[in-house]
Amino acid sequence: MTTLAHTPAVRWIEQRFDTMAIGLSGLCMVHCIASSVFIALASTAGGLLLNPLFHEIGLTIAIGFGVFALGRGIFTHGYMMPAVVGSAGLGTMAGAISLPHDGSGMETVWTLIGVATLALGHDLNRRAAN
Repeated sequence: MTTLAHTPAVRWIEQRFDTMAIGLSGLCMVHCIASSVFIALASTAGGLLLNPLFHEIGLTIAIGFGVFALGRGIFTHGYMMPAVVGSAGLGTMAGAISLPHDGSGMETVWTLIGVATLALGHDLNRRAAN
């Protein structure tokens, strides 16, 4: 009996999950930088991009990718380091959400540090699987 986990389509997706997560991290970085620049140029439109719900949904998606891809990596290659690094990035991102949106830019700085750390964890995971 063949299970869903062993079908070629599922294996193809699993093998590319870290790559997709790195891409999501890149989109997050673009969003953070673009939001900061956009806010500096047009503060009236900034409310949409800086809406806390937007960030909470993004973090939820990042956590989902992280749990699946980094957790799968532990079972695939047996290395904990990618999951530890990725978890540190997710924790940093979660902490950044709690910082005030007061224009100081600290939320953006800590979010970018978290996103880069998370992307590093996914890259380590992808390399360990190969």
